Amino acid sequence: MAWPYFLDCDRFFVSDQEGCYDPLVMLRASQETALARMSPEEPSTIIQFTYQSNAQMINVLKKTASKCSDVARTYSIGRSVEGKDLLVIEFSDNPGQHDLLEPEVKLIANMHGNEVLGRQLLIYLTQYLCSEYLLGNHRIQTLINNTRIHIFPSMNPDGYDLAAAEGHVYNGWTSGRANAQNIDLNRNFPDLTSIAYSRRRNKRYRTDHIPIPDSYWFGKVAPETYAVMKWIRSIPFVQSASLHGGELVVSYPYDFSKHPLEEKMFSPTPDEQAFKQLARTYADAHTTMADNDTDRCGASFGRKGGIINGALWYSFAGGMSDFNYLHTNCFEITVELGCDKFPAEEELYTEWKRNKEALLSFMESVHRGIKGIVKDEQGNGIKGASISIRGIRHDIRTAEDGDYWRLVNSGVHILTASAPGYTKVMKKVFLPAQMQKAGRVDFVLKKAVLEPEQVDFPAMDTYDRFDPYNQFERYSLSELGENGEDRQEKPWWWGYFTQFGESTPTWLLRSY
Repeated sequence: MAWPYFLDCDRFFVSDQEGCYDPLVMLRASQETALARMSPEEPSTIIQFTYQSNAQMINVLKKTASKCSDVARTYSIGRSVEGKDLLVIEFSDNPGQHDLLEPEVKLIANMHGNEVLGRQLLIYLTQYLCSEYLLGNHRIQTLINNTRIHIFPSMNPDGYDLAAAEGHVYNGWTSGRANAQNIDLNRNFPDLTSIAYSRRRNKRYRTDHIPIPDSYWFGKVAPETYAVMKWIRSIPFVQSASLHGGELVVSYPYDFSKHPLEEKMFSPTPDEQAFKQLARTYADAHTTMADNDTDRCGASFGRKGGIINGALWYSFAGGMSDFNYLHTNCFEITVELGCDKFPAEEELYTEWKRNKEALLSFMESVHRGIKGIVKDEQGNGIKGASISIRGIRHDIRTAEDGDYWRLVNSGVHILTASAPGYTKVMKKVFLPAQMQKAGRVDFVLKKAVLEPEQVDFPAMDTYDRFDPYNQFERYSLSELGENGEDRQEKPWWWGYFTQFGESTPTWLLRSY
């Protein structure tokens, strides 16, 4: 009888004088014999290291959430082109809501449908977290009790179906890469990087929370892309990793070159140092990624410690990582897991061992930098307050109840908290080099005294002015007037043409 399961070797394989059993040996052992050698009292996490279909994946995620219902739940962020659920599993001591000062981290895989290893690793990770939590693993319990973790194993289930139909042996380099509309999802996000570059010479301009251009919605937006954008706008994510395949390296933003004619040009964000540390967290914890002698897929990333700036590797616009950074608070890296995008099934256990510690270390690393709460004088949290760091032209915004997390490396930093209608507050903080948890920096903002003649009009390009996609949908709808005739819905900017008594520009509502 072939052995279809592997126990986690670091904790649950039976040890003998030679140490942990080789998985190839276990393949030849019977399931009954292997389990019989374990004492009845010894806890065990059992993972089936095989590929799962989309239906099987959904079943595993839901069963895992049910098994750990106190700390886990599944939820859908939308559907694929072919109607498959885009299912996420969440781990938290209070699943379903954001807890004050608890950081949020996400892991995404299978954005390209034929890059399947990351999808499998995240499925195994969900089972591991659940089982280890129930078994009393202190490290996992600490992680889940203090972090809200969102795991999204398959962003492109339609592409996976196409790749899986060909199988490991016959799958080509690109079969199943795109979604069912033949859209490459990692080229389908709004190109905010070009906007950041075009305005970088403006001293007052900052590279954060750049609005989605209205023109973007008149292109082809994949439902998977839109679902992810809505998702990351609705949850205050701090950091993220997107798992891919085809190389062995961790890349970080910007992915789009600052010079359009240069396909390989170092294009750092204002948070270059924080991104490098985030990338190193994964690469250094991986068993081989940072080693100079590791076989690569044609590149020489070993000399760089297994990490690279995305645009220096190769440049592309419309990527998910750049969008995370420029539109939200979230810092996202891209993890290339290896040369083989669709490894053979017998390699899955080995890949799990290579990446398990890296995945755990990455999630734990969200507990660094600076955290705090911005309140008013009555003690109420201020939503949408900006946290600035002198010398880094990239702000983050506070969440619903005024809490924030700011990834930043060790050193002395000058922080400023500000919000419309309040005075600014500045603080100087020092983060030690070996600090293992985020430093706490709170702010109390006082109401600003406005001049009597001052009138505040909403800025046309503010981040929260409207949801562009919903507005775009409304433009295409018509509703009946009082006499039953069709009349068009007036868009959000209509009031700006009428508030001063000027004639209404009806030509703007024409259909084309």
